[in-house]
Amino acid sequence: MSTVPRPVQRGSSEPLWRAIAVFRFASVGYAALRLAVIDRAEYSRPDWAWAVIAVMTVWTVGTTIGYARPDRRTRLLLSADLVVTAGLLLSTAVLQYPQAPRHGVTPVTATWLAGPVLAWAVRYGRRAGAIAALVMSGCDLALVRDAAFSVALNGVVLLLLAGVIVGHLARLAAEVESERQHVIEVEAASRERERLARDIHDSVLQVLALVQRRGAEAGGAAAELGRLAGQQEAALRTLVRGGMEGGAAGAPEPSASGEVDLRAMILSAHTDRVTVSAPAQAVLLKQAAADELASAIRAALDNVRQHCGERTRAWVLVEDEPGLVTVTIRDDGPGIPDGRLAEAAAAGRLGISHSICGRLRDLGGSATVRSVPEEGTEVELRLPRRADIPVARSSGTA
Repeated sequence: MSTVPRPVQRGSSEPLWRAIAVFRFASVGYAALRLAVIDRAEYSRPDWAWAVIAVMTVWTVGTTIGYARPDRRTRLLLSADLVVTAGLLLSTAVLQYPQAPRHGVTPVTATWLAGPVLAWAVRYGRRAGAIAALVMSGCDLALVRDAAFSVALNGVVLLLLAGVIVGHLARLAAEVESERQHVIEVEAASRERERLARDIHDSVLQVLALVQRRGAEAGGAAAELGRLAGQQEAALRTLVRGGMEGGAAGAPEPSASGEVDLRAMILSAHTDRVTVSAPAQAVLLKQAAADELASAIRAALDNVRQHCGERTRAWVLVEDEPGLVTVTIRDDGPGIPDGRLAEAAAAGRLGISHSICGRLRDLGGSATVRSVPEEGTEVELRLPRRADIPVARSSGTA
C-alpha cells in the first residue's frame, strides 16, 4: 500500500468519516441479524461466529475513536484495520459449512468488510480505495468455489466501485473546500483594501489636494511644493484604485497557470508627468518574467526622473504581440550625450547596463537605447514569452 497518492485529508472529509462510522455499526448489526435469523443453519460453529461478531463490535468502536481525529488517521491504523478485517473475513472458512457459499450465504463479516476500503478511499483517494478493495476482494474470492464464484464476483465489482467512487468524491470535496477557503480569503482581503482606501481618501488624499491648491495660490517655492503634492496625490489615487480593482498596483494575483497581468504591475507609474498606455486586454506573462520586466521599466523611469529634471515628461507604451511583449519608454528630456553610457558603466553606475539591459538579457530578450541630444531618449524592451526564471538583480541608475 506504499504506492498510494498523497493524502487529501481536509475538513471537508469529516462528514464522510462520520458516515463510515455509522455504516460500520449498521454492518455489525446486519451481520448479527444474519447469523441469528437468516443464515444460522449454515454455520458449523455459530458460537465462534458470535465471538467474531463480538471482535467486530470492539474493533468498530476502536476505529471509530481512532478515526475521530485527523492526526490518528495514519497508515499504521488504516493498515491494521485492513488486516483485522481480512482476518475476520477469512475466519468464515472454519465457521461455515463447506456448501454454504454455494447457497449464496455471505461471510460472517457480511457488509462490514467494506469499512477499511471506504476508510482508505476517504483518506488517500480513489487509487488507495481501489487497492484496498482488491485486497478485500481477494480474501472474499478465496472463500468461494466453482458455482459460487459468479455470485461472489458481483460483490467484488460493487466493492471496487465503492472504493473508486468514494475516493473520487472525497477528493472533489477537498478541492471544493480549498476553493471555498480561497474565496473567503479573497473577500476578506478585498474588504480590508476597501477599508484602507476609505481611510486614505478621507485623510492623506485630502491633505495632498489641499497642499496642491494652496501651493498654487501662494506661488513661488510653494507652487513647486504644491506641484509635487499633486503628483503624489495622482500616484496614490492610482495605487488605491488598483487595489480596489483587485491588484492593479504592485502584486497582482497569479492565474491558475502561474501568469500575471503586466498592466497591473505598471499602471501605478501613471502620473501627471508619466503616461502609461497598455492594451485593453490583459498582458499575461510568467510571474518571474513579469517581475523582472516591471523592474526594468521602473529603472528606466527612475533614470528620467533623476537625470532629466522634474518638468520632463515620459511615455510608456506596452504592445502585446503573438509570442512577444514590447515595452517602449520615451521621454522629452535633453537626451544622453555621446559616450555617457560607457562612462557610467566604467564608473560603476549600472542603471541601464545592469538594471535594464541585463535583466532583459537574462530573460532571453533585448533592450535597445536610442537617444538624440536635446530630443529625448527612447528605451525599447523586447521580451519573448518564455518560462525562464531570471536571476535577481539589484536596481541602479545610470
